[in-house]
Amino acid sequence: MTTAATDPGEPPAPGPARRARGEQTRQLILETALRLFRERGYAETTMRAIAKEAGVAVGNAYYYFDSKEHLIQGFYDRNQAAHRASAEQVLADEKDFAARLRGVLHAGIDVNAPYHSFAATFFKTAAEPSSPLSPFSRESSPARDASIAIFRDVIEGSSAKLDPELRKELPELLWLGWMGVILFWVYDKSPEQRRTRRLIDGAVPLIDRLVSLSRLRVLRPALRQILALIETVRRDD
Repeated sequence: MTTAATDPGEPPAPGPARRARGEQTRQLILETALRLFRERGYAETTMRAIAKEAGVAVGNAYYYFDSKEHLIQGFYDRNQAAHRASAEQVLADEKDFAARLRGVLHAGIDVNAPYHSFAATFFKTAAEPSSPLSPFSRESSPARDASIAIFRDVIEGSSAKLDPELRKELPELLWLGWMGVILFWVYDKSPEQRRTRRLIDGAVPLIDRLVSLSRLRVLRPALRQILALIETVRRDD
């Protein structure tokens, strides 16, 4: 009986068990990093310290994450997945635009709550325009796109009737508003960030009202001007 020849120079494909162990190690490193960021601050936490706390070799830590910045990108990605999961129920149950938006915004605060203690020190790095940690950076585009997609679902699954051009632009506008809410939350020292919750509850009816008014014919010229201005600002000349 003959057996098929194999290429000795080609490593075997990793099996499911090996991939599962690799993902466990990756998550361990990420969880350890987030804990150390909370305890020591972002700037003071090194990759070597993360590896030591996680019980892995430094080289192994760098195998999964090229740098601390890549660790934060991993956090961004996981955070967006958690935000979507937390918002699933309200998106499934509600058709009213305001109820969907309010639920999604509160779900985002719920997901971010465990990281509030180090958010301010981390934001100092993320706020730097050239930082890859900026939510507007090229490196952050997968997480940014995932977040905008959540707000697109808020609109598409709602009963709101929108001007077609506004419908196209509104998900990104809502995401920009969400970035403002997050900035407010970062520096909110009230118990359990209740001021941020009040901001959401107060802002959503206003947004809902503006969206509703956008359908009025008399306001369409002004809406076109606003959308044209946004497009002008967005262009990279």
